[in-house]
Amino acid sequence: MTDCIKLRPGATYDGKQGFSYFEGIARETAGSQAICMHLLTIPPGGRAKAHKHATHETAIYALEGRTVMYWGPRLENRMEVEAGELLYIPADMPHLPFNPGPGVARAVIARTDPHEQESVILLPELEALVTEGVA
Repeated sequence: MTDCIKLRPGATYDGKQGFSYFEGIARETAGSQAICMHLLTIPPGGRAKAHKHATHETAIYALEGRTVMYWGPRLENRMEVEAGELLYIPADMPHLPFNPGPGVARAVIARTDPHEQESVILLPELEALVTEGVA
């Protein structure tokens, strides 16, 4: 049996997706076995790389701001997510989020991958399918 652990987000790390995340609960920080949770701040105009999380589900709670996410096999679907809303992304679902601004967007993200970055698969072949949010 492991102990309960309390963490205070402080350090950040750069994710493969192109965003910086605040370290949170993961196997590496808390010894979790099947979940990770961290905080994300997306600056105005910030855009992730097209990606998916192999075999892992994602749950997001938007704390502040508004984001747009394209999703689907060819990123053919578009969804806006605003503060106070929850978002579920199934395992293996390609997606590409960005912050159209004008302010920052902040969210709590939980995933069924205790390592957080291990299941990230970049999908560069889908990048050009989304022109919105490209500088």
